[in-house]
Amino acid sequence: MSLSPQKTLAAAGATILAGSLLLSAPASAIPENSHCGPIDGNNNDAFVNHAQLTAKLQQIERTTGGTVDVEVAGYSNQGREIYQARVGHGDTVLLVQSQIHGNENHGTEALLNLLPQWGGNTPEAQALREEVTIVAVPRLNVDGGENDTRQNERTWDEVVEDFPQLAGVEPAWNYRESVPGFDVNRDFNPDLDYVPAPEDFPGNSADTGWYITPEAQTVRDLYRNLETEFGTVDYFVDLHNQWSCYAVEGTGELSPLSISARFIADPTEFGDWPKFDYDASRRANVAVYDALQGQGNSGFGNLTLYPQDTNLPGTALGSFALRGSATVLFETSSNTQTDGQKRNGMLTKQVATGLDGLVDAIADGSIDTLDPEAYEAIPNRVYLPGD
Repeated sequence: MSLSPQKTLAAAGATILAGSLLLSAPASAIPENSHCGPIDGNNNDAFVNHAQLTAKLQQIERTTGGTVDVEVAGYSNQGREIYQARVGHGDTVLLVQSQIHGNENHGTEALLNLLPQWGGNTPEAQALREEVTIVAVPRLNVDGGENDTRQNERTWDEVVEDFPQLAGVEPAWNYRESVPGFDVNRDFNPDLDYVPAPEDFPGNSADTGWYITPEAQTVRDLYRNLETEFGTVDYFVDLHNQWSCYAVEGTGELSPLSISARFIADPTEFGDWPKFDYDASRRANVAVYDALQGQGNSGFGNLTLYPQDTNLPGTALGSFALRGSATVLFETSSNTQTDGQKRNGMLTKQVATGLDGLVDAIADGSIDTLDPEAYEAIPNRVYLPGD
C-alpha cells in the first residue's frame, strides 16, 4: 500500500430522529431472526479498529495485485490516515464513503468484503471494471471510530487556529463540547471553494456547512479531483446506521434498512446548480431496492424510505446532489455497539448486497431503464418501540 499524500491528491444522513408515526406491531409481525432493541455485544470486538483496517486494506491491495489501489486521502485531527481505495477504470465514477459517524460501522465491513470481489479475476469483475470506476473511503471518521463516538475529535479552539477569522464567533451548531467534536456530516457545502466566514456561524441544520473538519476537507478534495478527472461524479453513496427499531409502514415488519434520494427541499435556495438530477438519484435508489428485493425471504426485502421531508444541504449527500451526483443514503437499522455477531453479519451482507446491486446496474446500463417513479412506491419507515 502506497501512503504517498502526493499520489493521493493526484488521484484524489446521517441519523436524524425525525418525527415518525408511532406503530405498535404485534410480536408475530417481527421475523424471528430479527431483533428490535439492544442485545449483548461488543463494538470493539465486532468491527475492525484502525490498525486492523490498515492491515486489511494492505492485504486487499496485495492479493488483488494492485487492482484495488489503496492510498492515503488525508489525515484526521489526531493524525490517523483516512484511506481511499480505487478499483476500475470505466468512464462512470461512483464515490462511496462509510462511517462519517464514528460509531456506525456496518458499511465499513461491507466495503472490506466488496473491494476484493470488485478487484477479482472473474469475468464479471473484469467487465465491471471496464465500465465503472469505484472510489471508496472505507472509514472517514477514523478518530470517532477509535473513540466510539458519532463526532470526530476536534476542539473549537483548534478550528479557530486554522481559521483565525472565526475568533470570537459562536461555535458551529454541530459542535459538541463534551466530546469535544463535530458531527462531520453537517460540514459540507456545494461550493467546494467556500472559505469559512464569521457571518455564517453558528448556522443551523437547514443551511450549508463550512469545511472546518479535516474529514470533510478530505472528501471535498477527493470529490474535486474526481470532478477534474471525470467532469461529474456520477454517483455518491453514503453508508450510515440508524436506530434499530423501525418498521415498514402498514405491515409492522421490522425494517433492516432505510434508503433515500432526497436531501434538498429546494435546490434553487442555494444558488444555480444545473446538474442537480433528482430522477437520477431516484433511479439509483430503485436499483438498490430491486437488488435487495430479489433476495427472497432473506429479510432484506423490508426496505423503507428515510423521511422524505429531509432538508440537509450541509450533508455530503445534499451538497454533492446539488453538484450533479446521483445520491443514495444507506441507513442500516442497528445499534452497532450492542448487536450480536449473527445480526452484525446479516446487516453487513445487506449493505454489500444493495451496494453491489447498484454497481451492477450502473455497469450493465440497466439503471438507465429504471422508472424513477418506482421510488415513490417504496414504503415509508415508522418507529417501532423496542423491547
